[in-house]
Amino acid sequence: MPSRDFKRTDRVGAELRREIGLLVHAAVRDHGLPSVSVSDVEVTRDLDWATVWVTALLPDQSIPAVKALNELAVEFRRSLSRSMRLRRVPELRFKYDDSVDKGERIETLLREQARDLAPREESDED
Repeated sequence: MPSRDFKRTDRVGAELRREIGLLVHAAVRDHGLPSVSVSDVEVTRDLDWATVWVTALLPDQSIPAVKALNELAVEFRRSLSRSMRLRRVPELRFKYDDSVDKGERIETLLREQARDLAPREESDED
């Protein structure tokens, strides 16, 4: 019998990510929300809660976007219950994923450091 390397929570999370991504895209378009996309979904072992991580195109608009998505969570859950074959759809919590912002910040710092070091190395050779 094959091993079960892929847990049920992972499968449910992947399916939720696809479905919620479509719902969030429609909500952004219909409700005039700031542009956000679903980056990941983490589901608890008992499938009671799902944490939906979203990233915003403009980080300064992330707080109102997450607040609006949390207000729409009940509607999203209702829609998911119709489209997914789950006995019980988990309750949704939306949170902002700041890993992209942190990565850009680190990249910017590394570029600045490389730019600052480059002239010194050239002047040492003269």
